[in-house]
Amino acid sequence: MKESKYEIIIYWSNEDNSFIAEVPELSGCMADGNSYMEALQNVQVVINEWIETALSLGRTIPVAKGKLMYA
Repeated sequence: MKESKYEIIIYWSNEDNSFIAEVPELSGCMADGNSYMEALQNVQVVINEWIETALSLGRTIPVAKGKLMYA
């Protein structure tokens, strides 16, 4: 599995009773997990799948910009 360079935001969700990992630069790319590390591992898999799917559909892959400057 290839390690991504995309920013990943991980937070606890009371509603989902799990950690949520979001990748803001990849629309809709997110995963969850029972622990922080599980959410991180799961989102790495989802990032790779997101990129594979986008490539198979002929879509452009956003260049990883690192830390985003918004809040």
